[in-house]
Amino acid sequence: MSKNTLNTISEQTGVSVSTVSRVLSGQAEKYRISPVTAGKIREAAEQCGYIPDLVAKGLRTRRTGTVGLTIPNIDNPFFSSLSCILVSELKRLGLHVLLADSMELEKEESEALNMFISRRVDGIIAVPVGESASELERISTRIPVVLVDRYFPESKLPFVGTDNYHGAYMAVDYLIGRGYRNILGIQGNLTAVSNRERVRGMEDAIAAHSGMRSRVDGDSFSVENGKTIMEKILSGKDRPDAVFAFSSNILLGAIMIIREAGLRIPEDIAILSFDNNGFLDYLDPAITRVEQPLPEIGRLAATLLFDLMEGKSSDEITKGTLLSPSLVIRNSC
Repeated sequence: MSKNTLNTISEQTGVSVSTVSRVLSGQAEKYRISPVTAGKIREAAEQCGYIPDLVAKGLRTRRTGTVGLTIPNIDNPFFSSLSCILVSELKRLGLHVLLADSMELEKEESEALNMFISRRVDGIIAVPVGESASELERISTRIPVVLVDRYFPESKLPFVGTDNYHGAYMAVDYLIGRGYRNILGIQGNLTAVSNRERVRGMEDAIAAHSGMRSRVDGDSFSVENGKTIMEKILSGKDRPDAVFAFSSNILLGAIMIIREAGLRIPEDIAILSFDNNGFLDYLDPAITRVEQPLPEIGRLAATLLFDLMEGKSSDEITKGTLLSPSLVIRNSC
């Protein structure tokens, strides 16, 4: 930005040139500049037709002010919500976001990561796919990487997510407490640690009670998976009295088939879902579900990445955080 533009904005807003520069370079929060002052400066800059030259800034500072975010499926309501929260939190920290959808494919994820590096991002937040952390670990030796939602237990990569084991145990224990004794779990992607932990939580909850029957089936966090597994189960002789869907997408597919079979929820078959979405209260009946603390996950992940980018020592940073989910009780079980 030219010195004349800096001076013009400074005169219009009544603040120093250095304050103008800090706000327009995305460092308002770092220097504790009030939101009111920062807003006035940005408004004046817009009136002046100011457009930041990120390339020039990157050459001067070796920072581009951008972060790469890769998620498995933007069509999944959970990842859409998580992305919105992360983008908002990163923007609050003065950072821009490049978003890539890996479509649950390792090849697509690898291409996205290479694109981020070629664009010289200052850091990466990833919901990883696949079973190996090797590529992300290699990248983390050059730029900070934070995992969100999914992580690799054997890796030292920092992560923020939900305690999926506790969430699944709590959900199945609730179903058992309501008197259900034959529970079907429809799971998601087999390689995702979040899915594996939900399976483990369900199995441990079942094992803690006598006289239970259960099974787990499925292979993706998709509507089609919910439909396929529900069709298969209802065509057999051992119909469950309750279904635990491991995501809201799976839930919707299962509900569709239950309705088509002429069954009522919860009178004929109960259902409970992992993940919370506002639309679940508008279904008939409203759906009982496990709610993940998405706002806190997004805030902690963005802050963790920012701290790593700022060069904070490892002793000052919590490298792995699993937050407790909660049960939202409605009328579906």
